[in-house]
This record gives sequence, C-alpha cells and structure tokens, in this order.
Amino acid sequence: MLAIMGGAIGSGARHLVNVGVARAVGTGYPWATLSVNVVGSFLMGFLIDMIARRFGGSVELRTFLATGILGGFTTFSAFSLDISNLFERGAGALAIGYIVASVAISVAALYAGLALSRALFS
Repeated sequence: MLAIMGGAIGSGARHLVNVGVARAVGTGYPWATLSVNVVGSFLMGFLIDMIARRFGGSVELRTFLATGILGGFTTFSAFSLDISNLFERGAGALAIGYIVASVAISVAALYAGLALSRALFS
C-alpha cells in the first residue's frame, strides 16, 4: 500500500515537472524526461544510501521512497540503481550488457507497439 501511495506522489511530481519544464523551455527537446531521469537517479542514490546504509531505515520506508515515489517519478532511477548494484558486485560486463539490452530492447519494443497499433487501427 505504501508503494501505491508513493507512486501517486511520484507521478504527480513528474507531471508538475513536465508542465513546468514545457512552460520554461518548450517541448522541442525532451528536457522534462531528461530532468526527471537525472533527478530521480540522483535521489535514488542519495536516499537509498542515507536510509538503508546510514540510518538503517525500514523496508517499508525504502519501498515507499524507492519503489513508490521515485518509481512513480521515474523508473529510470530503478534502472540506474540496478546498474550500480551490478557494478558494485564486480559484474561490469553484465552491467554494460544490461544497459545496452534495456535501451535497445525498450526502443525496439516501442517501435513494435507503434507498428502493431498502426497495423490494427490504420
């Protein structure tokens, strides 16, 4: 339940960033998405270290913040944390493979979805 409530907060925050950035600099480049991805990744690193490692925060608090708020704000932050965990475990090749596979397969999946929608509804 905490992750759901956090997700609502995070997705609301993302919407506010999208609107604010669009008003400030326009929509010609995905500045809003870049902003939430970078800020979300920074916050994921900072908050997880502070809560989990420094203050021994509960699983519930970490779930609320990481999965809920930051997951709703940007799933890119979770992706960044996964990469960091792989590198810290000494699995650099797996981390790089994960980066390449995630980006390439996700973009390919987007195009596959576009193609299916266009085939069905054009």
